[in-house]
Amino acid sequence: MKKLFGFFLASLVSLPLAALEVGDPAPEFSLQGSDGKTHKLSDYKGDKAVVIAWYPKAFTKGCTIECKSLAENGHLIREYDVAYFMASTDELETNKKFAEEQKADFPLLSDPEGEVAKAYDVLMPVMNVAKRITIYIGKDGRILKIDRDIKPATSAQDMARTLGELGVERKG
Repeated sequence: MKKLFGFFLASLVSLPLAALEVGDPAPEFSLQGSDGKTHKLSDYKGDKAVVIAWYPKAFTKGCTIECKSLAENGHLIREYDVAYFMASTDELETNKKFAEEQKADFPLLSDPEGEVAKAYDVLMPVMNVAKRITIYIGKDGRILKIDRDIKPATSAQDMARTLGELGVERKG
């Protein structure tokens, strides 16, 4: 019985205190990008919407397909006043190589400690790997949408469609 109680207590402690929901303020982040810059959510607040496409692991099949979609069809996303990123718990050097190989013309963010992924409620416990979830953040810094149904091959088209549905401004 003690073991069962201990397991139950450990399970409760490992759960996030409150899951991130639409309308919540997005957690601040400051992450290194494959472009050599540090990207912070606060840099975009009040200026433009932000999209973070979390992915599990660089160089794996689904992640490669998703990155390729965003690289080849990024022009659809750039029609909107938005900063967009892919993000993972991969090391920065890994993401730099992955971005280069996929010809990504947008930054891939590295969160090797998983702290930001945890704050965004996308971290898979124990494995320190992000789930494939795309988070849309408004200019006001609030969560607009949490998309858990990602189709890697049409990721760019889906992202552009969602930005339109959410009423994100188009570039003039």
